[in-house]
Amino acid sequence: MPRSIRGRMTVTALAVFAVVLLIGSVALSLTVPALVRAELVDRADRASRQVTTLIDERPLPGPVPPQHDVLLLQVVDTSGRVVAASAALQGRPPLTAARPAGGDSRVSTRVCPPGADACLIVVGTSNRSTAYGPAVAYAAVRESLVLRSAFLPLALAGSSLVLLALVGWGAWTIVGRVLAPVERIRAGLEQISATDLSERMPVPGTGDEVAELAITVNDTLCRLEDAVERHRRFVSDASHELRTPLTAMLVGLESGLDHPDRATVKSALDDATRLSAIVQDLLLMARLDAGERPAEDLLDLGALVAEEVARRPFRLEVETSVTSGLKVRGDRLRLDRLLTNLLANADRYGEAHIWVSVSRDGDQAVVEVMDDGPGIPADLREQVFQRFTRLDRGRSRDTGGTGLGLPIARDIAEAHGGTLQAADTPEGAHLILHLPLAERDSSPGG
Repeated sequence: MPRSIRGRMTVTALAVFAVVLLIGSVALSLTVPALVRAELVDRADRASRQVTTLIDERPLPGPVPPQHDVLLLQVVDTSGRVVAASAALQGRPPLTAARPAGGDSRVSTRVCPPGADACLIVVGTSNRSTAYGPAVAYAAVRESLVLRSAFLPLALAGSSLVLLALVGWGAWTIVGRVLAPVERIRAGLEQISATDLSERMPVPGTGDEVAELAITVNDTLCRLEDAVERHRRFVSDASHELRTPLTAMLVGLESGLDHPDRATVKSALDDATRLSAIVQDLLLMARLDAGERPAEDLLDLGALVAEEVARRPFRLEVETSVTSGLKVRGDRLRLDRLLTNLLANADRYGEAHIWVSVSRDGDQAVVEVMDDGPGIPADLREQVFQRFTRLDRGRSRDTGGTGLGLPIARDIAEAHGGTLQAADTPEGAHLILHLPLAERDSSPGG
């Protein structure tokens, strides 16, 4: 069996069609000769019966005229003498010695005259009261080519071979054309390397499954290219972010060797703390990128927000509006981290106030965090969710974070089936978190 799909499909088509042809050939070999023979016997029978009526009253003045397009006609008396014959059999001996017997008025036989190119089917009908006395009228017809012993099997075999060849050629050609786009996709994928994922596969305009495959492959390549690019950018940014506190620590510690003082140790400790925070964020993001499923504890989102606001020391004044009883399913520690990042972001960039609200919107729980700081420009509202992205004001070491807070918050939200977006607001920043309500709490008034 060939290994290629094209070869297997062609062989399968040939095998199935060969079985069909074999069954059809056997059926034709059995039925067609029987039908043809029956039709010839019927013609000869009608002709012989017609002759018996012609010789009922008087002898024929000349050769027996053709009957029902049958040209070979004879009338043979009881002594075996030909008393009348058609023009084609004038002067010829009886076609056959077979006569009706056992009370039957009809006899049918097959005669193969010496030197003849075909055998004859002969039907005789007896008549006891003809002008010639008791006699038998014989009518003979030539056997059809179909009835010759080897003709039909050879014809069927030859036709079957031709049809099989056509089917094999057609299957090979059609399957090859169908698989040609797949081969182009395979060849294109073979040329793609990890350093260049920009290549895209040609999409045939057929709109069939192969076209859908090409579209899916291109979508997968887009996602893969984006993931690789994010990975490269992440490695580069992580290297830069880690190098900065490490360099500062090394400089401070080297300086401390020559001039040890409390300020040097405090600076090194701050750098180590910042470095630890970056490492912890990187580890969390690695777990999120690995697709680790969060726990599915049933949690009161309003209570989580209230607890986080009460627990955290704020630089600014915080106003809350919390709807209780909004249940979501998720990992408490990660949702706490999400809320901490949102509140820390607002506390870092706000001027005087932070507003936090928890409400319901259909089958979604909504958490909104707003501040009165400089806000997020409209063209940067997606960029702030990219890793290690900080706006200009956030680049100072005293107020700036690691640049991972909002990306981590969005990843946690998406891992819980929710969304996190930056919305329009007259002033300050406005972050909106949507999380799906638990099923038993998603009905109106649930």
